Amino acid sequence: MHELASKTTTVGLVVGNYTVLAADKRATAGTTVYHKATRKIHRISDHSAMTISGLVADAQFLVENARFIARRYELLVKKPIETRSLAEYLSLLLSIYLRAYPFLVQLLLGGCDSNGPALYYIDLYGTLTREKYMATGSGSPVAFGVLESHYSDTMTLEEAKKLAVKAVLSAISRDGFSGEGIDVVVISRDGVREETFSLRRTLQ
Repeated sequence: MHELASKTTTVGLVVGNYTVLAADKRATAGTTVYHKATRKIHRISDHSAMTISGLVADAQFLVENARFIARRYELLVKKPIETRSLAEYLSLLLSIYLRAYPFLVQLLLGGCDSNGPALYYIDLYGTLTREKYMATGSGSPVAFGVLESHYSDTMTLEEAKKLAVKAVLSAISRDGFSGEGIDVVVISRDGVREETFSLRRTLQ
């Protein structure tokens, strides 16, 4: 029996005072489409969110742990946790479990704190890198090509959102594990804003 997986396309980019995340909505098990409205971008705190690709159970465990550590830090320290600190916690957690029970995931953590917007990529080994733009999942080679060709750190927010959607849409057209629609999340010092695009609307 195949485990439910988010073989997917997720992207993230940083422009101006914003971090933008986007992902498709299809969940698969083997070659079977099990769900057509999966959320692959999860709010972690009032100023951070994370995209997931890989095994769903593993990803959900890490999302809940990230939420816990963010909330606990805020209660103890009386201020929001910095995005980098949260990314380092997730990196450490993945590396600790690597030999005994590796989490089969790729994560993009985006946030905006007192240091400004930030995007971090974390792989199953716990490798942590800070990026201006990144893509994960089965459709990432196509999406990354679109980002690399069109990204500019002088883009407006609307241009960044359109590029994120274009990158995911390009992957959907070539990757059978990605599809159904596109969720977009914008993170700023004002908080986390979410929007969903249907493929019909996007293709018009």
